[in-house]
Amino acid sequence: MAERFDTPMNHAMGTGLGQMSRRSLMRAAAGLTLSCLPGHAFAGVPRRGGTLASALWPEPPMLVAALTSQDQTLMLSTKLLEGLVSYGYDKVPQPRLATSWETSPDGLSIQLSLRRGVKWHDGEDFTSADVAFTIMQILKKYHPLGRVIFSRVNEVATPDSHSVVLRLAQPSPMIMTSLGGFISPILPKHLYESGDPLRNPANAAPIGTGPFRFKEWRRGSAIIFERNPSYWDEGKPHLDRLVYRLLGDGATRSAALEAGEVLIAGPNPVPFSELERFRNNPQFAVERRGEELLMHMQALQINLRHPELSKPQLRQAIYHAIDRNALIRAVWYGAAQVSDSPIPLQAGDMHADDLPSYPYDPARAQALLDSAGLPAASDGTRLRLRLDWVPSGQEALLTAQFIRQSLRRIGIDIEVRSFDLATYIRQIYNDYDFDLNVMTYFPTVDPSVGVQRFYWSKAASKGTPFVNASGFSAPEVDRLLEQASTENDPARRRDLVHQFQRNVMTSLPILPLVDLDYVSIVSQRVHGVMLRPEGIRDNFADVWIDQ
Repeated sequence: MAERFDTPMNHAMGTGLGQMSRRSLMRAAAGLTLSCLPGHAFAGVPRRGGTLASALWPEPPMLVAALTSQDQTLMLSTKLLEGLVSYGYDKVPQPRLATSWETSPDGLSIQLSLRRGVKWHDGEDFTSADVAFTIMQILKKYHPLGRVIFSRVNEVATPDSHSVVLRLAQPSPMIMTSLGGFISPILPKHLYESGDPLRNPANAAPIGTGPFRFKEWRRGSAIIFERNPSYWDEGKPHLDRLVYRLLGDGATRSAALEAGEVLIAGPNPVPFSELERFRNNPQFAVERRGEELLMHMQALQINLRHPELSKPQLRQAIYHAIDRNALIRAVWYGAAQVSDSPIPLQAGDMHADDLPSYPYDPARAQALLDSAGLPAASDGTRLRLRLDWVPSGQEALLTAQFIRQSLRRIGIDIEVRSFDLATYIRQIYNDYDFDLNVMTYFPTVDPSVGVQRFYWSKAASKGTPFVNASGFSAPEVDRLLEQASTENDPARRRDLVHQFQRNVMTSLPILPLVDLDYVSIVSQRVHGVMLRPEGIRDNFADVWIDQ
């Protein structure tokens, strides 16, 4: 008998982060919420009840974003587990589990006041001990971004049950950009203080403080959350349930959206060739908002342990052989821009303009291969390599196939390998058993958070996904990254980040391909999704459905 889900069809529904005063902060937050943003940001009086069905793919390895930066985990975790702050479209932090905060003049301490009366889903009180434990014992040790974000935190003091003080070895401007639930969710100390956190049963059935509680994980089918009746934000959430249907095929997601079986899907839920159809359908909004805090890029990661790939001429040849404008047309249907840096154009003045350039030039690529000592055999083949791709959607596979054809034209024979997500993570980030890897990643608004992890030698950690797997280690790059991560002066910090870009775009441990325009598709019946730049990764406490 087929499983039945309570979807809307079958359910009877009933950086400038400066210091601000609490009053001005709350005023800014309220102004954002009530502003007349287009689409789904503000649309009348919310209605209570109903089930919001969403498409999800691939199936995540866990539901707790404190231990991974895997995007599907982030989208689910934020509904259950919360961060200390959220953010407005102006990137200014807004209260969540913390109600106010202050950074000392020397930048060496950050004091936060915590919200009172908050309960974990199992009824235990949320306290400062949970925050201190999460930062020092979980995020700093296990999270691929947290290892960088909290690297300067020596201690998290707890003067009382609702106050915490982060004491820093050096100033760290990235911390206040990184306290949202999609990067730094707070975990219950009483459930994680013993045993291996990576094997904790709560990773698959989280206990949080968020607006929704975990209900059920039907492996291969659906993940279901229900309303938290004891949520601290009185009257919220508006929805009764969230159902994430595991739909691995883009055509299936398109059909489910058009049939009303799911009301929201993203990012990039359907083939880009089908987006225009949804843009022209008045029942949907194709949202480009909701990615401002993360941003997205696609790049080709290179394993420098390979004896031939360690040669800079070969890496340059590969770059010159890829026509990135053609890639954008063939795979992304124009929804991207050519990358010339690991930091995207959307990052504003953090992106450097005076960088080494590698335009499409097959003849130059052939000459570089000659200089690398890679002559062509009788069949024209110079080298054989393996190419892996992150299993996050068909665009990654299509990119891998595009690169295979591009490199074959210059005599590099490519084997494209395909893995499920768990195997992919093991091959790339644990065994380092790869040559080339098509990856997508989010740089975030702060380069020290989203980009440093792929280039900093100290970020490499066997078994930790989405960090430095290339084997890249350069003392000068480490110095620039470390100085930028502690520099409070915006101009000096920007200069360090620019120097970093010039260095790595010369050494090329990673080949940036395209800056991506990610989208979500949202039914016009759904409101309150894009109130904040977290978009579909926000907690959905404000989301409601026309019944």
